[in-house]
Amino acid sequence: MDKRIIPLAIGGLGIGTTEFTVMGLLPDIANTLKITIPEAGHLISAYAMGVVIGAPILIGYSVKFPPKKVLMVLMILFTLFNGLSAVAPDYTTMLVIRFMSGLPHGAFFGVGTVVASRMAGKGKEAFYISLMFTGLTIANLIMVPLVTYIGHAYHWRFYFAIVALIGLFAILFLKLWLPATESNQNTHFLEELKFLKNKQSWLVLGITAIGFGGLFTWLSYISPLMTIVAGIQSNHMAYVMILAGAGMVVGNLAGGFISDRLGPEKTCALLIFLMMISLAGVFLFSENQNIALILTFICGALSMSVAAPINIMMMKAAPKSEMMAAAFMQAAFNIANAMGAFLGGIPLEYGFSFKYPSLVGVGMTFIGLVISLRYRYLYGKETPDNHDAAIECVPCDK
Repeated sequence: MDKRIIPLAIGGLGIGTTEFTVMGLLPDIANTLKITIPEAGHLISAYAMGVVIGAPILIGYSVKFPPKKVLMVLMILFTLFNGLSAVAPDYTTMLVIRFMSGLPHGAFFGVGTVVASRMAGKGKEAFYISLMFTGLTIANLIMVPLVTYIGHAYHWRFYFAIVALIGLFAILFLKLWLPATESNQNTHFLEELKFLKNKQSWLVLGITAIGFGGLFTWLSYISPLMTIVAGIQSNHMAYVMILAGAGMVVGNLAGGFISDRLGPEKTCALLIFLMMISLAGVFLFSENQNIALILTFICGALSMSVAAPINIMMMKAAPKSEMMAAAFMQAAFNIANAMGAFLGGIPLEYGFSFKYPSLVGVGMTFIGLVISLRYRYLYGKETPDNHDAAIECVPCDK
């Protein structure tokens, strides 16, 4: 791996660890802060809303500054607020800090995506961007289950301390290895937002926020689902998260492979349909421990499989606003996170079992499927070959 991309991957590692580990530690956090598990789920929503609000605002006001400095400032904020999460004394304080922790998330990936593409040689832009996201993949495969285990065995506050430590490493390597690149002095906030004027962009964001949100109804409450409904011991949740993480690695690769052959529009609709079927399976069969584990791998795979095709669709919709569009995609993914955690918690508030959030997810993925089919009808006429050609022409338009 080109060492220049490693600082971005480490940042992704920290972001992935803080975003996804909390889902496996909700019962522990709820017990310490003396709140219910659905209330603890609001910490997920608070972080996600921080991403949604922070991504466009921080990108909008930082596009004229050197990207290296912007990335370092974003990671300093990320590290600070995750460190404060480790010592938050009560639920209200934690809720505010988790919101603040989410602010730099989307902006980091938005700026990082553009920096990675600039460092790449011609024809390697997508490869370099994927290298940046290896940190996020490793977080789900290794760090999330490891930190989940540490949180269960010792205390959940160690989770935030570990994330802050990763943030410090990211800052150090951003300083040492990330090359300085020029800022874009010819743009401004309103110019970057012009891509929002077209319907195509909004359909992509809608697919992401609603359709992808269905899976977060499952992932947000995976710990009580597997321990209470499926009957898996809580000290084995780290292995469950490894299984989900392995699914994410496979799904990420499979999603890109299928998208290259079927085209992103058809692939996106197909994968969201499979999400809907899988979530229905979670609702119907989670009492069976073996089936629950199989579905954990499948749902994990589907959770990352949409990333490649949906990002290609956004690149086609916003070829001249890559940084802001990438930030908005992160915002949309975290709207999905927030909606999934919040809407999935509603049946729990009324006393239904922990398999019912997935039923809410079935409804959300159905809506996402409808939007996907609409998008494919309007914009999915390209073949896989010429959609690749369209993406390759993007740099020529700058």
